Amino acid sequence: MVETRSGISYVRLIRTYGTVAAGLLIILAFSALSPESFMTIDNAINISRQISFLVIIALGATLVMAVGEFDLSVGAVASFGGVFAAQMAVAGYPIWLAFVAPMAVAFVIGFINGWIVTRFRVLSFITTLAMGTILGGLNFRLTGGATVFENIPDGFRYLGQTEWAGIPVLSFIMILVAVLFWYVMSHMSFGRKLYAIGGNESASRVAGVRVAWNKNLAFALCGMLAALTGILMASRLGSAHPTGGDGLFLSAYAAAFLGMTSFKEGVPNIWGTFVGAAIIGILANGLTILQVPTFMQDVITGCIVIAAVLMQKLGRGKS
Repeated sequence: MVETRSGISYVRLIRTYGTVAAGLLIILAFSALSPESFMTIDNAINISRQISFLVIIALGATLVMAVGEFDLSVGAVASFGGVFAAQMAVAGYPIWLAFVAPMAVAFVIGFINGWIVTRFRVLSFITTLAMGTILGGLNFRLTGGATVFENIPDGFRYLGQTEWAGIPVLSFIMILVAVLFWYVMSHMSFGRKLYAIGGNESASRVAGVRVAWNKNLAFALCGMLAALTGILMASRLGSAHPTGGDGLFLSAYAAAFLGMTSFKEGVPNIWGTFVGAAIIGILANGLTILQVPTFMQDVITGCIVIAAVLMQKLGRGKS
């Protein structure tokens, strides 16, 4: 294996920071292909707004992946959060309650997911897929399959449509959430316990870590962040659709898998996920500017997931 003078493997450097380098290359490519439209301050601000939803929901997925599980219900939970919040706002409830209540319900739903997984040893794939199906049906029951848009109060649109000093409030929320959960995962015992469980669940249990409880909290926080994503989407659009958040599911895990090849090799991490979401958002934005058909974005996202997984497999093999 080729090494640098400092003894650090070139291969390890590529595996650890290759995603960041790829992101920079993508930026340079789009800048060269469309400098007037892509490489502008306005477009950078627009990208920050566009990726805010993906970053927040992907951070929730990262928490669950940190304990070695997956939550396939995040898209349905996001849709539920948006629909529930919009209907509460239309019904005349205080805006703060319309935001908080769906997040609280989603926290409980996530905790139930975790409880089923840990208490009955059911695979998280099966549990969360079933929960997502249940919520999908509930979303259609709440809306009758129609978009909620009539009589949405102006206060409900504030977070999604307002800018501070020319920067979308959504971008500030995204950064706040990322910094908060980076601190939780890097500097609090809860975060260290999640990583310990994901690394070796049996050893964590022997060491006195409450494995089931911490897993349940990871699922609960994942649900809460998914609901927050749906609420912010509804606030941005001024409407909520019963399947509005479903399209975020694959992109969220693509961002999280990409994040596992950034900064911490093979480990789900907050800033890695942030970078992964940014790459996906930049790709979508650049392809739109170049007038590439929309369906190609889904094709590329799927390819990104496969590539990220292969990078992890190849990295482990070389280790």
